[in-house]
Amino acid sequence: MDLSNNRFSGQIPEEVGQLVSLQMLNFSHNNFIGPIPASFRNLVALESLDLSSNKLNGRIPSQMSKLTFLEVLNLSGNNLVGPIPHGNQFDTFDNDSYSGNLGLCGLPLSKQCVNPKEAEPPAPLMVEHKGSKVPFFWQVIMMGYGSGVVLGLSLSCIVFVTGRSWWLVRMVERDLQYKFV
Repeated sequence: MDLSNNRFSGQIPEEVGQLVSLQMLNFSHNNFIGPIPASFRNLVALESLDLSSNKLNGRIPSQMSKLTFLEVLNLSGNNLVGPIPHGNQFDTFDNDSYSGNLGLCGLPLSKQCVNPKEAEPPAPLMVEHKGSKVPFFWQVIMMGYGSGVVLGLSLSCIVFVTGRSWWLVRMVERDLQYKFV
C-alpha cells in the first residue's frame, strides 16, 4: 500500500495494524503527527515500512522488533526519540533508516543512550518480583558450594601428598564413639 506524497495529516490510525497480510506500507512525505501506532506489531507479514518525512514523535515501539520479515525500514525525517529497538531485523538496518531523528540513540547510530530513562534495560534472565529473596538465596548457595569445593580439594590434596590420613581417621572415629556410646 503506497499512500506517499499526499497531504494526509493527523495521527496514523491504529486500525492500520489490523492489516495483518500487508507486505509493504509507504506513508512517506505526508504530515502525520504523533507516535508510531503500537498496533504495527501485528503487521507480521510486513517486508517494507516507509514512514519517512512526516512529523512523527515519541519512541519506536519495541514490539516492532518482532516483525521478522521486515527488510526495508525508513523512519528518517521525523522527530522520534529514545532508544532504537534491537533484535531480529532491527539489528540489520543502518543509519540511513533513522537519519534526521536527533532524539534517537543506540545502535546503529553513534549516539549512545546515556540517560537511564532512554536506555532499555537488558532483558532479565529470571523474572523476579520486587523485594524477592531468590537472587540472594542463590548467592548464599553458591558461596557455600564454592567453600565446600575449596575445603574438599584442600583436604584431599593433604591426604594424597602426605600419604597419611591417620589424623582424619582418628577424627572420624572420635565422632563415631561419641554418637554410639
